[in-house]
Amino acid sequence: MGGWFSSQPLTESENSRVKIIHSLARWQLDFNEFKESQTLVVIDFSATWCGPCRFMEPILDAMSNEYTDVEFIKIDVDELSDVAKDLNVQAMPTFVLLKKGKEVDRVIGAKKDELQNKIREHRA
Repeated sequence: MGGWFSSQPLTESENSRVKIIHSLARWQLDFNEFKESQTLVVIDFSATWCGPCRFMEPILDAMSNEYTDVEFIKIDVDELSDVAKDLNVQAMPTFVLLKKGKEVDRVIGAKKDELQNKIREHRA
């Protein structure tokens, strides 16, 4: 796990299951699927200029590989500001946890342990 502290850009890497959504159309398609599913969805609202977001990126990649029964999504708030507004995201990073299209929890800030605990709690 040597890449944990690298300063990679906010792009998909081959060792990550995090899906990056770049368009409103893609978000709407995926969100409609989430509403029909019991699967826990973790949405990472971040920005390229956000230091704590870059810190959390490799951690989220590792979590996506550990919790393969959870769907991980990354949304850049500058790219999809309407989605961030719809989910009342006001700080970065914000992690919104959804089940059946409804928010079940959220973590605001680069709080690895809190995020991991909430994922464990809601994935069952």
